[in-house]
Amino acid sequence: MQTFNRISNALFDVVLAPFGHQHPLFDLLLWPTLMGVLAMAVYKAVSNQKSLERVKGQISMRLLEIRLFSHDIVQVLKSTAAILGKNFLYLGNHMIPMAVMLVPFVVILAQLVAHYAYEPSPIGSVELLHVRLDPDAGIPARDVTLELPEGIALEAGPVQTADHQAFWRLRAERPGDHVLAVKVGDTVYDKGWAVGGEARRVPLKRLRGLEAVLYPGEEALPHSGPVESIELGVHPHPFGPLPAGELGIVLWTLILSLVVGFAVKGLFGVTI
Repeated sequence: MQTFNRISNALFDVVLAPFGHQHPLFDLLLWPTLMGVLAMAVYKAVSNQKSLERVKGQISMRLLEIRLFSHDIVQVLKSTAAILGKNFLYLGNHMIPMAVMLVPFVVILAQLVAHYAYEPSPIGSVELLHVRLDPDAGIPARDVTLELPEGIALEAGPVQTADHQAFWRLRAERPGDHVLAVKVGDTVYDKGWAVGGEARRVPLKRLRGLEAVLYPGEEALPHSGPVESIELGVHPHPFGPLPAGELGIVLWTLILSLVVGFAVKGLFGVTI
């Protein structure tokens, strides 16, 4: 995952924000629109359109039977059971295009979140640094130490728990892209903290495994290492009537891509 995130960041740092992070509307319109169009192209290319049309027609026929024979409870039950069976076939026809779209769509969405869902922490803000260790590694939380750069002050901590977690409360005193050093044994794990200054990609979490794809703001943690996650509180960016931060970006992207997809499906001749 370290290599995957490194490549993803190098690519999207170029193609995202051609007008700068101060004007995110361009990317937040362009990329969901492209996702909606790409979804229809994928459906056209890999889905079984004839099967989808046939199953939808059979479901419509069974619905009509329920209306016509509503007085016959046995027939209604038969038609309802047939509809449920056809729905499984209908959903099955969507599995292949959804599988094809999953990876590129998740990568795009994760990059939009990393670039636009959060703001750099204001100078003077106090945030909680949370380190979680792998219980199977056999390393107690008391063995985790923290080194701070100039411009970051320790407010409280460490608080180290029996379930392999450690916490520090930190205060941002100077602007910049600071690097916190979490030391576990002889190994040091960096954690970024964006403070003040212009809008930019904000690091949120360092994770390991497949989950790291969802937070590409920093490199993934080594899969074989003792650290499961390093998280630092950040400030969500407001997003109009939608929830601030990550949820707002996700909802906006999904809604707009669906609207665009259904708007252009006739151009592709796609049945969904």
